[in-house]
Formats: sequence, C-alpha cells, structure tokens
Amino acid sequence: MKNTLIVLLAAALAVALGIFGYMWLGMYNMGADSPHWKATVAMLTMMRERSIEKHAAPIEVPNDINDPAIILKGAGQYAAMCAGCHLAPGVTDSEIRPGLYPQPPNLSQVRVDPRQAFWVIKHGIKMSAMPAWGFSHDDATIWSTVAFLQRLPGMTPAEYRAIVAKAPPDEDMGPMDSGAMMQSHAHADRASSHTHDH
Repeated sequence: MKNTLIVLLAAALAVALGIFGYMWLGMYNMGADSPHWKATVAMLTMMRERSIEKHAAPIEVPNDINDPAIILKGAGQYAAMCAGCHLAPGVTDSEIRPGLYPQPPNLSQVRVDPRQAFWVIKHGIKMSAMPAWGFSHDDATIWSTVAFLQRLPGMTPAEYRAIVAKAPPDEDMGPMDSGAMMQSHAHADRASSHTHDH
C-alpha cells in the first residue's frame, strides 16, 4: 500500500513538472489565432460560467431598470462601449471581432441575466477582451447599459439606430464626450448597413 502511494505521488509530481516545463518552455501557443484545446475550452468555460453565477447571485436588480430614460442612456453606452465587439441588430461583423478569441456573444441575439450582465460589465473577464468598465463608469451607468441589454434582442436595425441617435451624451468619457458620441452614432449607422466578409 505504501509503495503504491509513493508511485502515485511520484507520477503526479512527474505530470505536474511536465506541465510546468511545457508552459515554461513557451510551447503552448498563446496566439489568439490558435484555438485552445477542447479540454482547455471546456475547463475555462465551466470555470467562467460558475464564477459569474456565484459572484452575480447576491446582486440586487434596481427597481427602475425598466425606466425609459435609463434604457435610453444605456443605448448610448452600448453604442460607445459594446457594439464593436458584441454587434448590433443587422450587424454581423466588425473590424475588431474576427481577431477576438474567444468570440464575444452577439448581444443583439442573446438575452443575458441582468445580475450577471452587471457583474461582467463592472468587473470584466480575465484573459479575454472583456474590460472591467467599473474602473471608469459608476454603477448607475452600468445599470443603464444592463437595462438596454434587456431590450436589445429582437430590436430591428431601424429601432436600434433610432434609439442610439436619441441617446444622451456620455458624460463619463471626458471632455470630448459629444464628438466621441456623435462618431459612435455615425459608426453605428454605417455598421448597420455595412458588413465585412472575413
């Protein structure tokens, strides 16, 4: 029994050293254009989903999440911060999206739990292109984006363009707010009628 335990511990140590050596020698391809192994994808997906579920569970959704003014503000936030990666109604691609790995969800087609959406927007996701917007945006602003996300799936391209055009300027983006927002709105209009083939 003792010899068996020693053999098992030695085997485990050898595997651990082998994995460490593989990583230290730089043999694992970290390029975003080289997909993970299926086992790695499965492990990371499970870890990400369980982590988000656990950390988002205690969050309380504000009562005013259906307020039209909050949804309108969120439309501008989404166009400025999110549409380039997460797309918009009628938009099937963007300049940045083909190079992202893993691919972000198309939020115009998927309705996300509001607590989980808030947590992910605020804290971001490690080792992905999802930033932690909580460093530059307060909770109320993040909730406005979450409020808009609840309306986004099923929205037509025309409805999306219209609500983004009516959205207020983004006061969280510094002194160039109005110009940046107008550029974002113009980009959203162009993107809704133009897609790239990759």
